[in-house]
Amino acid sequence: MARENTNTTQHEPSAPDYLAWHVTQKGEKAFWNKVGAAWVHKDGKGYTLQLETCPINGRIVLREPLEDTPEEKKEGRA
Repeated sequence: MARENTNTTQHEPSAPDYLAWHVTQKGEKAFWNKVGAAWVHKDGKGYTLQLETCPINGRIVLREPLEDTPEEKKEGRA
């Protein structure tokens, strides 16, 4: 039986602790595509991984988000 969340308080979505990347290798080149994000559990004993897509090959790599991502640069310009 699945666990049910009994916490009824609403939380602001927090920035992910890690971004999930699907990495495929083609010869000498590696291609990275963002496929989701991960958040550390409050007790520090695990992660919640939310995938937007589920790759069938390659590998999934979790990396800390960069401070200055291209999306943030675009939003900051006037």
